[in-house]
Amino acid sequence: MDVNGNYILEMENVNKQFSGVKVLDNVQLKVKRGTIHALMGENGAGKSTLMKILMGIYQPDSGSIKFNGTYTKINNVRDALNAGISMIHQELVQPQHLTVAEHIFLGREADYSIRGVLKKRK
Repeated sequence: MDVNGNYILEMENVNKQFSGVKVLDNVQLKVKRGTIHALMGENGAGKSTLMKILMGIYQPDSGSIKFNGTYTKINNVRDALNAGISMIHQELVQPQHLTVAEHIFLGREADYSIRGVLKKRK
């Protein structure tokens, strides 16, 4: 917990099934403000599914998400981005000509280039 006793993110009792196969079973994730976490596990453990629920790509069958102290429903990716949540998807083939910042903001360059984070290459 942070100094105020709060987590920035709490995912509680998250469940998800695909075609009757339970992929997530009452998953809990709590992230303290100002910390860095790694979500690790074997292939098929549900890591990507949990993150896609957080990003609004998938909807949970049940469970809750609390972000910045408020329970929230993330209906789609835009909802997540507007809340300040983003995700860098795992890609096996990376465009080698991009900088680290360009990779992070890939597809959202217009949102951040105005603030001077990204510059257009000449």
